[in-house]
Amino acid sequence: MSTPAANDSRRLSTVWARLTTGMVAAGAALSLAMSLTLTTSGAAQAQGAVRSVHGDWQIRCDTPPGAQSEQCALIQSVVAEDRSNAGLTVIMLKTADQKSRLMRVVAPLGVLLPSGLGLKLDNQDVGRAGFVRCLPNGCVAEVVLDDKLLGQLKTAKTATFIIFETPEEGIGFPLSLNGLADGFDKLP
Repeated sequence: MSTPAANDSRRLSTVWARLTTGMVAAGAALSLAMSLTLTTSGAAQAQGAVRSVHGDWQIRCDTPPGAQSEQCALIQSVVAEDRSNAGLTVIMLKTADQKSRLMRVVAPLGVLLPSGLGLKLDNQDVGRAGFVRCLPNGCVAEVVLDDKLLGQLKTAKTATFIIFETPEEGIGFPLSLNGLADGFDKLP
């Protein structure tokens, strides 16, 4: 007969095992998404092997340190039309446990963090995402790709990501959506 303390201990072990598995999956996804280097234009350039090209998007794959399997992401890097030294990289991926879809955007250092990252699709404001951290190669905003947002991205004609250097001054980064739907559907 088990005691209440033993039952609590087993439940805690099960919760801890799930939490650890989730953290490893999230860490592997973050590692792939953040394995970027800066180009001379200031745009972050993704590392990893290019598996396929879908319009203006690439599927890149890599095995992050400590991961048991390869992780792939759909990636595009752009430079602002009016500022050749400001770049942005958009990374879409499925977590290693296949339970979540994420979009991470790496913006240049110097971005005004409280203003977040804006997104317009077909000139309609979709909203803003907060920055979650800054690394040596840029600041990262992240959103969960729910069915609604993913559907909007797949069907829109144009996308513009907006960062702010001051509360009044936004910099728009037009991003091609050509190939996004096909590329995301082929993402392992």
